[in-house]
Amino acid sequence: MSILERVQAPADLRALNREELLALCEEIRGFTVDSVQRTGGHLSSSLGAVELTVALHRVFESPRDKLVWDTGHQAYVHKILTGRRGAFDGLRQFGGISGFLVRTESEHDQFGAGHAGTSISAAQGMAVARDLKGEATHVVAIIGDGALTAGEAFEGLNNVGHRKTRLIVVLNDNGMSIAPNVGAVSHMLDELRAAKPYRGAKQIVRSILNHLPARELTEETRRRFFTSLKALFIPNLFFEELGFTYFGPVNGHDLFAVEDVLRKARDFDNGPVFVHLHTQKGHGYGPAEEDNVKWHGVSATATSKPVAPQYTAVFANSVREVMQRDERIVAITAAMPGGTGLLPLFKEFPKRMFDVGICEQHAVTFAAGLATQGIVPIVAIYSTFLQRGWDQVIHDVAVQDLSVVFAIDRGGLVGDDGRTHQGLYDVSYLRMLPGFTVMAPKDEAELRQMTWTAVRHAAAGRGPIAYRFPRGAGTGAALDGPLEELPIGRSETLREGDDLVIVAYGSTVPAAVEAAALLAREGIEAAVVNARFAKPLDAERFLALAARIPRFVTVEENVIAGGFGSAVVELFAERDVTVSCELVGIPDEQVDHGAAAIWRHHYGLDAEGIAAAVRRRWPALSGARAGSG
Repeated sequence: MSILERVQAPADLRALNREELLALCEEIRGFTVDSVQRTGGHLSSSLGAVELTVALHRVFESPRDKLVWDTGHQAYVHKILTGRRGAFDGLRQFGGISGFLVRTESEHDQFGAGHAGTSISAAQGMAVARDLKGEATHVVAIIGDGALTAGEAFEGLNNVGHRKTRLIVVLNDNGMSIAPNVGAVSHMLDELRAAKPYRGAKQIVRSILNHLPARELTEETRRRFFTSLKALFIPNLFFEELGFTYFGPVNGHDLFAVEDVLRKARDFDNGPVFVHLHTQKGHGYGPAEEDNVKWHGVSATATSKPVAPQYTAVFANSVREVMQRDERIVAITAAMPGGTGLLPLFKEFPKRMFDVGICEQHAVTFAAGLATQGIVPIVAIYSTFLQRGWDQVIHDVAVQDLSVVFAIDRGGLVGDDGRTHQGLYDVSYLRMLPGFTVMAPKDEAELRQMTWTAVRHAAAGRGPIAYRFPRGAGTGAALDGPLEELPIGRSETLREGDDLVIVAYGSTVPAAVEAAALLAREGIEAAVVNARFAKPLDAERFLALAARIPRFVTVEENVIAGGFGSAVVELFAERDVTVSCELVGIPDEQVDHGAAAIWRHHYGLDAEGIAAAVRRRWPALSGARAGSG
């Protein structure tokens, strides 16, 4: 039996000797690499946190002590050590375990999160609750240096330091998030890594002070002298100035050094502690060490390669094309230059490309500031992450009617990352904002045209505009046509029919066309409309169709509540038009992990599902055609 097989719960770790523990870390790495390459998942982050995770579970008693992991990318080892090793064949698969932490999945998962920067705030809530209840447990937040750039992380640090809450923040510092970290915080951590150990420097300062005549120094003078001398040895006292006692930096791959510093932090009872560990992303697996951006997120082995380009790649090429035409255009990403496809453009347009780190709020308001000066900013961001900047979208863009372009990647079902990453809300939360134009392409060729349409719209000062596109490969549409502006608020009819109208939005259009073909074999003739715009709607076309065909099906990869279908129903209600409507989309429930194709079938968003919705809603159509045949 391997050592890993002997570890069924965290308590089993405390019975292992030194040699067994070191061997266990290697077994964990091997198991993680093998498992994640089969299922897909976040590999490099977890490999870099093996020793840290083993040490945490040896020093603290989970779930009595609360271990709060930020994001969850680095928490696969935590899952392995808390009784879920046997479930890794189903990692991120439909019906299997999540790739993130889920409170309902294990008592050891204290807080579920898929967006960075939440751990410190959540940990403080748990620590304050502990104090209110008079308990004596420990609370530990484990956060990466990439997540530390998020605004919420600093809000948490600020409040913890102010309240002197007794908790431990462990910084897993590998110099990376998904892409290399940017900004002053990253530079500060680089300086700390290169500095002499903090504790040694502090002892030197105290030794100097102890040799000075105390009676000749007032307490205030001693304090100022102490602070000044510390600054000679320590490049940045940021965390101590925030009210934390700082330990580190420590080699995060020295298991026993990590255990030692965690025990010191655990036994420290005078306010919050900040433990700084220096780790290597992908540690112990050569390919991931050499390219930890590539191995951050690993896809399951594909059985066949897509013949069409990825939507993200088409978007990036479209941005290159429009930037070549107009020097006023810039692009902004929030720590996702690779994920949004824009990384090559940083070399081509170094002064017009901006990566602001995991700071979506800043990205949006930064874009708003650019727009006030006649620059045309494209904010390239995943749908799930744009949620983090929604207040700024409202307050700083919509309220001021600023011409910012929002290019929303991963709009719709995203699959394996699950409920924290599904892009199912952007149509609803943008459609409600006054002055916004909201659109989505039916294929990659239309995505290219919408990129041009959006920047021309913004360049003319006509207000904010957003377009979303899905994750994955396109349809194979030709991409060599001339760039042309699409008329705002104008849909297109793709198929004529007299029995019902299927109005599809964005990536659901191909399935709607296929559904109409299925229905035609049964004698049901459905018109198909590519909506293109959720706001403004093509009221003229929809009302004209409704006047002669009183049956509408709307299809979208968005929640039904407040989405595209709701907009169509609102139009008919406003104009007092009686139409029987079937809204196909995501119902009022969370969507978990699993292949997007499985979820599309589950929710009836594929061709068979759309056709089935027609038969259920209007069975007389099928009956009438069968009778006439």
